[in-house]
Amino acid sequence: MSRRDMLGLLGAAGAAMAVAPILTADPAMAAASDLALDPRTQPADPINYEPPAKLAVDSQAKDAAVAWIDRHSESIVGLNDRIWEFAEPSLAEWNSSWAEAQYLQANGFTIEWGAGGMPTAFVATFSNGTGKPVIGFSGEYDALPGLSQEKGNAQHSPLVYNHDPYAPSYGFGHGCGHNALGAAAAGAAAATAAAMKARNLDGTIKFFGSTAEEQLVGKSVAVKAGVYKGLDAFVDWHPASGNSTSWGSSNAMYSLAFHFLGTDGHGGSPLATRPTQDAVSAMSMLTEYLRESDQAPTARVHYALRQTGQAPNVFPTLSSIWYFAREGSPTRAKILMDKIIKCAEAAAMATGTRMENRMMAGVWNMLGNKRGAELMHANMTQVGAPKFSAGDQAFGRALQRSNGTKETGFADTISELRPPAAVFMGGGSTDVADISWQVPTISMGTAHQPGGTKNHSWHHTATAAANAGHVAMVMAAKYLAATTVDLLTQPKMVAEMNEEFDRRTAKIRWKSMLPDNYQLPLYEPPRWFLERTRQTWPPRGVKWPPRRIVSTETAPDLGPELPPENLPPLE
Repeated sequence: MSRRDMLGLLGAAGAAMAVAPILTADPAMAAASDLALDPRTQPADPINYEPPAKLAVDSQAKDAAVAWIDRHSESIVGLNDRIWEFAEPSLAEWNSSWAEAQYLQANGFTIEWGAGGMPTAFVATFSNGTGKPVIGFSGEYDALPGLSQEKGNAQHSPLVYNHDPYAPSYGFGHGCGHNALGAAAAGAAAATAAAMKARNLDGTIKFFGSTAEEQLVGKSVAVKAGVYKGLDAFVDWHPASGNSTSWGSSNAMYSLAFHFLGTDGHGGSPLATRPTQDAVSAMSMLTEYLRESDQAPTARVHYALRQTGQAPNVFPTLSSIWYFAREGSPTRAKILMDKIIKCAEAAAMATGTRMENRMMAGVWNMLGNKRGAELMHANMTQVGAPKFSAGDQAFGRALQRSNGTKETGFADTISELRPPAAVFMGGGSTDVADISWQVPTISMGTAHQPGGTKNHSWHHTATAAANAGHVAMVMAAKYLAATTVDLLTQPKMVAEMNEEFDRRTAKIRWKSMLPDNYQLPLYEPPRWFLERTRQTWPPRGVKWPPRRIVSTETAPDLGPELPPENLPPLE
């Protein structure tokens, strides 16, 4: 049911009354909800809401930024495709981060590496005049496991296929489009800097190269370290299946890795073994039983077996399983993860194994900004929708056909700006959320994949370096640059965004979900990367090598030995 249908049935006031007790009880959900308790943050008539007109101002500076992107689109596309080809995993984006930083440096930015203690994170800065206001951009560049795919191919054909007769696998691929995310943002930042110089605009652009968004690590760690302090606004985008913006929320999330340690042995003689593979199997089974009675409609729980038996006749001494627990607020996410931890403890108890867990990440729910979304939407409308060729649309329909969904092609219109749903029903998570509680944040998406195809899929990898992906990516750069020019030239707009931000956060004391003893999940960089970026290893506060997780378990006690016939001796 759509938001409009739901409000039509309940009435806007009824919907507000239905969720008001929840919002009052959970301040984080209240602040992020458009039915929050301050009426100034919501439309007067949520059913017939119309965005305000004339927020996007025509200016020579904006024209200069958009024209710069047109002239330099080839280099922006080149950056997009290089990062797509690297397809590097989270926390090991050595080539991708270097390429993005080099692009920005060549366009007048200064680079500072190792933001927040993470080697592939950096801050690129350009400043002009008074240096105010300070606007942030976000760049990501990590790929996903198993999503390798040939670009422009609408049939599944992994670009990297790892042959193993027992367990073939596919390489990493940009099935979330982070190659485009970083390239468009870098292009927009460079275009805005060029316009600032040409039109003598005051301000500072800070581009944050962020590692490991797919694991929700990079930005949450950097926010806790104070890397994002001093911003007046933050402008972000993500590849999507439509051309839209919103000020809605997202799920908060906890990420934990669980390690079970036991004893090894032979499959042919399994007696007196502490089976770690049984432990991860039992844990996954137990958490499935949470779905009916312990998971609200807003909750999401998913997991991946990361390490267990490699052969049927070898009992592994170590098995690992990795969990995400998502809910509408940090408090609710913690309650859900605590239940998952109890399942892990029960699985260890049942199998006689020892369990360790490690927190990998924790992020808040997203705090949207209505005025910022309205400004972005106005600029998207002003710049215009992406123009896909007939070949692009044929490719999009072919992808939809291979996915078994309706063949509509790529979205080529700007979606209406609508208020968030009256009742939050959960969904994905992002580490941009932690930034959104520090500074007013604008988010936007463009039609980087055809509707009906999944994010985190080979379908998205196929589009991310194809012409259709290039079209959507370049348009994203224009939307980001145009909106940022308005922020630089309209002090009233920045003030209104910050006024709304202050109202929404007045009753919230933000605290990182990462504990003070949090250990960064790092990989040691190659020497060439450290030399080029002039970093030392390990980063400050990081112990290297890390503590090893090694089983020291002994066989379980089966009790006293029995006589051969299990009968008392004859007298």
